[in-house]
Amino acid sequence: MASIISGGSEMAYNRQDISFVSGGETCRGWLYLPEAETPPPVVVMAHGFSAERTFRLPAYAEHFADAGLAVLLFDYRCFGDSDGTPRFWVDPARHLDDWRAAVSHARSLTRVDGGRIALWGSSFSGGHVITLAAEDPDVRAIVAQVPYVGGIEVALSLANMLRAAAAILGDKIASVFGGAVRVPVVGAPGSFACMAAPEAMQFLDIVDSGSQWNNRVPARALTTLAAYQPGDVASQVTCPALVVVGEKDETTPPDLARAAAARMPRAEVASHDAGHFEVYMPPLFVQVVDEQAVFLKRHLDA
Repeated sequence: MASIISGGSEMAYNRQDISFVSGGETCRGWLYLPEAETPPPVVVMAHGFSAERTFRLPAYAEHFADAGLAVLLFDYRCFGDSDGTPRFWVDPARHLDDWRAAVSHARSLTRVDGGRIALWGSSFSGGHVITLAAEDPDVRAIVAQVPYVGGIEVALSLANMLRAAAAILGDKIASVFGGAVRVPVVGAPGSFACMAAPEAMQFLDIVDSGSQWNNRVPARALTTLAAYQPGDVASQVTCPALVVVGEKDETTPPDLARAAAARMPRAEVASHDAGHFEVYMPPLFVQVVDEQAVFLKRHLDA
């Protein structure tokens, strides 16, 4: 357990290691607990496509804890110090199962008020929190930061199409023997990678230097993305939602995020003149996280 005194409001909070089981494997994370006379509301958080919890998310969690909110921040199976193989396996169905297990674990804790729970997701997990809120009416609020909502048409050169097909086939064969054929997560424009927009290499700016993360995912990830369309269930999200949009976002287009927000009955849009990865880093991060803390406190009655 680490005891932390925040520098802004001087509110003390503890960060504790936590774990829970999803799909028979252990997910690990941290629970941030502000000092409070009564159990505080809790925000459940996890990262986006192929990212780990140490990639700038502690900065958000610390700010929320400093504002009096408990935070459960976790890694998916196959990421960080969570169990699971092959490593860095991205699959939205598995991710969603991990989220459900994390939410169930948060609700079981006596140290937080599981009746006041919010979900926070960014990029790929921004789509996850939309999907989960659509199915769980007891979620009190969500923050979807530069969210993936589907609807993205990926244009590949013939050479990259052939490379993708070969990688997927090779990965399918390797999976029979417990192995994997991997493809790059981010690459330069025109290269063969899951993300190759001009801004994509900025992903590396948020990677924690102490992580064992590798810029590779099993190629089977390419087979699940097209079918995953969180925006299709946006109209079923009845809780308050804050959708954070980067107007220069080349990875999760802002028009798609705004369209999804428009289908949510109680959504607010926070628009920023920024690309996909700028929201994670100063100076914009300070404004973004302040907006989110105010929103969460308002809707969690904190």
